[in-house]
Amino acid sequence: MPESPERYAARVVDVPDQGIRLAPVDGAAVPGEPTEANLLGMAVALALGAADYEHHPKPRDPGLQTIEALLAGDAVMPWRATAEVAGTVPYVVCDRSASGHYSCRVQHRPDDEPFGPLGSSENL
Repeated sequence: MPESPERYAARVVDVPDQGIRLAPVDGAAVPGEPTEANLLGMAVALALGAADYEHHPKPRDPGLQTIEALLAGDAVMPWRATAEVAGTVPYVVCDRSASGHYSCRVQHRPDDEPFGPLGSSENL
């Protein structure tokens, strides 16, 4: 199995009139192999969909967007939240199983509680 990060976490940042951008937390890394990055990107998209995010109605920027750029926080995803949880900040949190599959979820944290570095006990 290729070497890939065991965890990935990123704050979900609203970009008005465009969508959302992921802001990876300290210690989050995008897998180096394209297939692994695609698997993580799909898991992130599924988690966002399960958390009631939807496609943004405005047309997408025609510039080239890659999965790696989206996961690294260098590109805007054409998604938006359908509802907000007051006083919280959304994060996408992903864990990689021993078999290599990513399992992601959207986690809301109090806005005064930053997500600590990956691997710290603050994130449990």
